[in-house]
Amino acid sequence: MTIKAYVFDAYGTLFDVHSVSETAESLFPGKGKEISLQWRKKQVEYFMLHQITGNYKPFSDVTRDALLYTLKNLHEDCKENAVQQLMNSYLELEVYEEVKDTMRQLKENGKKRTIYSNGTPSMLKPLVEKRELHDLLDILSVDDVKQYKPAAAAYQYALEKLEVERHELLFMSSNFWDITGASSFGFRTAWINRSNLEVDELGIQPDYIFEDLRGILNV
Repeated sequence: MTIKAYVFDAYGTLFDVHSVSETAESLFPGKGKEISLQWRKKQVEYFMLHQITGNYKPFSDVTRDALLYTLKNLHEDCKENAVQQLMNSYLELEVYEEVKDTMRQLKENGKKRTIYSNGTPSMLKPLVEKRELHDLLDILSVDDVKQYKPAAAAYQYALEKLEVERHELLFMSSNFWDITGASSFGFRTAWINRSNLEVDELGIQPDYIFEDLRGILNV
């Protein structure tokens, strides 16, 4: 089956969310890694809860709320200057080393390449510009439809926007909850297993499992 559209989750898949730990460490010495880990965990928990309760809130707000909770939980002072510096770090996340070359090769082959993220456009566009990916990737956000992945409505929106059949779309994510949602919806999926984790016990098996994005070039 021919793949006509390559769709990529952003956070953890293209961009390293834990690169914020450097800024966190400079602001809160000795706690940079812990802040990064707790922040991401709470961020995912919060947007899942907003989705389940039908109380949509933009990802930028969710990210800030998760950060405030994390700092309070670690008994750190939530000074506005520090909070803003950490929020700004989300606009400058490091890109994984193979991303640019992989996107260039897909572009040469004439394939659609789209980020589809829970992040808001105001978070994604500066990040894509910063990492010089603007001519390699289009941006699509759940904020347009106010439905967070892994809800079926979120994947339906992407399908409609990209104008392909489900089996013609390959969806990539490093987050297994995202792979679970996309696979359940009927997308072909590639789990980018950067941390060499076991497949979750959810009755879902991705079509492909790769250690980084280079693997999709052989699909």
